[in-house]
Amino acid sequence: MDKLKIAFVCVHNSCRSQIAEALAKKYIANQYDIYSAGTEVKPSINQDAVRLMKDLYSIDMEKEQYSKLIDEIPPVDIVITMGCNVNCPYLPCSYREDWGLDDPTGKDDEEFKRIILLIDKYVKELGNRHFEVLK
Repeated sequence: MDKLKIAFVCVHNSCRSQIAEALAKKYIANQYDIYSAGTEVKPSINQDAVRLMKDLYSIDMEKEQYSKLIDEIPPVDIVITMGCNVNCPYLPCSYREDWGLDDPTGKDDEEFKRIILLIDKYVKELGNRHFEVLK
C-alpha cells in the first residue's frame, strides 16, 4: 500500500515547515512521504534554522531541501500548517491541523531551539498516530 503523503506548510517555506520536513524525514519517513511548501518562496532556508539543525541533529537541510511553492509538490493526504499568524496557505487534503507555532525568525537561539524542540515533539507524535481512515 502507498504511504500517505504529508505536507508541512507555511507562507514562505523557509523556516518552521523546513524544520518539520527535516525532522519528519529523520523520524517518520518509513510511514509517510514527506514534503514542505508555501505560497511564497525565499532564496534560501533560514540560516539560523540551518545552523541549529546541524548543531542539534547533524541534519544539513540545505543538502536536499529548498524553499518551494505548494504547486511544486504532489497532491497530499495530510496538511500541517505551522501557525502562520496570517492566512495560512490552502492545500486540498483529507486531514488538516495547525500547530500554532510562533515564527522564530529574527529571534535568539533559545527561542529557535524552543520552536525546534516543539516541532520535534509534534513530529514524533505524528509517528504514533494512525490515519488508517485516510487510506
